Amino acid sequence: MAVAETSSFTSAAKLLGISTAQVSRQISELEDRLAVKLFYRTTRKVTITEAGQVYYHHCKPLIEGLEEAERAITQHQTVPKGKLRMTAPTTFGESKIAPLVSEFIAKYPALEVEIHFTNQKVDLVKEGYDLAIRLGKLEDSSMMAKRLASRKLQVCGSPDYLAKHGTPHLIQELDKHNCLLGTLEFWRFQESGQERNIRVKGNIRFNSGLALTDAALKGLGLVQLPDYYIQQHFKTGCLIPVLNTFQPEDEGIWALYPNNRFLSPKVRMLIEYLAENVLELLNS
Repeated sequence: MAVAETSSFTSAAKLLGISTAQVSRQISELEDRLAVKLFYRTTRKVTITEAGQVYYHHCKPLIEGLEEAERAITQHQTVPKGKLRMTAPTTFGESKIAPLVSEFIAKYPALEVEIHFTNQKVDLVKEGYDLAIRLGKLEDSSMMAKRLASRKLQVCGSPDYLAKHGTPHLIQELDKHNCLLGTLEFWRFQESGQERNIRVKGNIRFNSGLALTDAALKGLGLVQLPDYYIQQHFKTGCLIPVLNTFQPEDEGIWALYPNNRFLSPKVRMLIEYLAENVLELLNS
């Protein structure tokens, strides 16, 4: 692995604290045992072969797993350090996750965190992320998932809008209303124990929960949003919940991470911190 990563026997020897001759001898013995050529050697450079690439990619997680196992029984377990890359939905990540991550870094300044805010589903392994925050129903995948909290989807409108257009009591009445749309063409409900997706229409479409909340506050239509966007406006009476009888089941707020046998302490401890604190932040 050291030779593959440095493309040099000499650099690998320095990295490992052994002689170049030892590195060369061990590589030769490994090639003899495997009966394959792992590297092309010239006087100027060392290049890994296709077989070497295959062997390297199989060895890497094994070595990393061993390192994680050793760290798990050392002081590293209680002191997160190093770099952690994560991704989170844009608005939810900026308003709810980032403040908690900042608090976590303040407790453990040896940790370096990079957050990429996006509403796109990224490939954690391919793009090198340690952790992702996902909302709603999870797609089948090989990722591990921990439920951090739940969110409710609720339909609401401003008092002015409801006074002008009436309050719907049945989901079928949505045809008569201007429905403020997000990224989906339908709203989710539950009727008689069955989940139903109802197509709605309106003259506004925003891919932002904050923008949709603002439009609803201005009396432009009904909106269906997660509770953390609108709950505070229920308390002030600026928005009124409707169709509560047909409210769908709560959705999950999830932490996803690659299915590694040994979860690194920095990832594990951050997930635990988010799980312990995100609910309080959602309700604030």
